[in-house]
Amino acid sequence: MISKSMAEALNTHMNFELYSANIYLSMSSAANEMGLKGAATWFMVQYQEEMVHFMKFFNYLVDQGINITLTASKAVPNKYKSLQEMFEKTLAHEQIVTSRINDLSELAVKEKDHASQIFLQWFVTEQIEEENNDRDIIAKLKLVGNNGHGILMIDSELGTRVFVAPAGGAAPFPVA
Repeated sequence: MISKSMAEALNTHMNFELYSANIYLSMSSAANEMGLKGAATWFMVQYQEEMVHFMKFFNYLVDQGINITLTASKAVPNKYKSLQEMFEKTLAHEQIVTSRINDLSELAVKEKDHASQIFLQWFVTEQIEEENNDRDIIAKLKLVGNNGHGILMIDSELGTRVFVAPAGGAAPFPVA
């Protein structure tokens, strides 16, 4: 049985995952406008992953017998000066997500909610990967600076990213 406070905290974070998806969808559009098709692909995959995260929270809450609440999302930025700025903002956002997941994990421990602790462990591990990937891309972008050839090489590499639905279930939406 999940407590009301745990259910509300998970529901709030579920909505934040949807907000995160919107950020990356917007970044995909912004990268496309900059002529960075590879980055646009990378951010589209990130959007798809965030939607999976949203659905994981949704399904967990529904499985716990909770009637979820969807909240309105604030507008997301859609203009960026550079690809490096986009990834710096991505890392900063993922660090906020990590902090939020850690807070949820602490609440689950405090409430002795073992099911939620186990559920959240996947996200704890996922956030390590998310932040590490962002730091790697930022390091490469710093190495090339404003060199157009270098940025195009990184953009090409970013374009190789593909969405892979997590084990244990299909994507909650059609995959392009």
